[in-house]
Amino acid sequence: MPEAPRTDGGALAPADVDVVTTGSRRKIPAHSSVLASASPVLESILQRRLQRVKESGKPGRVLVRIRGVTDDVAAAFVRLLYAGRRGDGETAVVDEDVERYAEQLLVLAHAYGVPWLKRWCQEAIGSRLTPGTVVDALQLADLCDAPQLHLRCMRLLAKEFRAVERTEAWRFLRENDPWQELDVLSRLQDADLRRRRWRRKSAEQRVYMELSDAMDTLHHICKDGCTEVGPLGQAPAQTPCPSYATCRGLQLLIQHFSRCKSRTTCARCQRMWQLLRLHAALCRLPERHCNTPLCSQFKRKEEQKEEMATPVSPKAGGSGGGGDGRWGLLVKKVKAVRVMSSLAKRSPADTEC
Repeated sequence: MPEAPRTDGGALAPADVDVVTTGSRRKIPAHSSVLASASPVLESILQRRLQRVKESGKPGRVLVRIRGVTDDVAAAFVRLLYAGRRGDGETAVVDEDVERYAEQLLVLAHAYGVPWLKRWCQEAIGSRLTPGTVVDALQLADLCDAPQLHLRCMRLLAKEFRAVERTEAWRFLRENDPWQELDVLSRLQDADLRRRRWRRKSAEQRVYMELSDAMDTLHHICKDGCTEVGPLGQAPAQTPCPSYATCRGLQLLIQHFSRCKSRTTCARCQRMWQLLRLHAALCRLPERHCNTPLCSQFKRKEEQKEEMATPVSPKAGGSGGGGDGRWGLLVKKVKAVRVMSSLAKRSPADTEC
């Protein structure tokens, strides 16, 4: 038994509670102050029992019955309540109790309102999950309101579902509890949809970042006259280009665009047209102050579209219908990425007031 509370004189205070299990004659001595401070449920039970003993005037220990577990599990539960009170939850005895009786202790911790013990048990059960035990652990997590264990079970189910399907526990669940099976499958489907949505958004964000880098490179080429590029520290570039791969690829695209005779059908030329149009939509320089080709022409063309657009018709989709609506969304996304990138590149000294 862990160290009991001491009296003012330093002597050990006598135990005033006996913990017993259903159908057992073994009594586990404990102290009401320890049990009450560790569990609000036990505190409520002990208050009623102690009041009855006080009213009856008969001396003796209060009897607390823990149902549904063995004597060893009940003794481990009492030891852990003492360990949690003293804050020595890292001792070897405590670790052995949690590891050995984690499932039963999780039920007791939930029933008697001991949150720190629930966390310990969830970690112990989650650390040894396998495809053969994950179904039972998931049902236990739902029963005991254990979100940390539930999350670990769902992760393992999503990762090893083919192996889980072949286990006896899953076959038993399918035959005896189809609603639970349907709930698990729907959760897995929702998780898969969220994962696919996140991947799609990440891919879109990478595209916007690449377009933002292409705009910076295009401005760099047209403003700085970067026509001879090479890796850092190598000739013939007198001032090495900081973004060699992007700059070189964009220069090759510009060279092809200037020489191609079939720009209306060429895929590479169409890509260059889109980059130039995107630059014009993002450019804020006055007319004739931008060195990028076709910037002024694209700006005038967009202005003409805005003047010809009918503001009364909401079905027109803004200027130019559905295609330009998607184009406007692309421009907004690239603008947002450029703003966030510029804020990330600012030094702490620039943000000081």
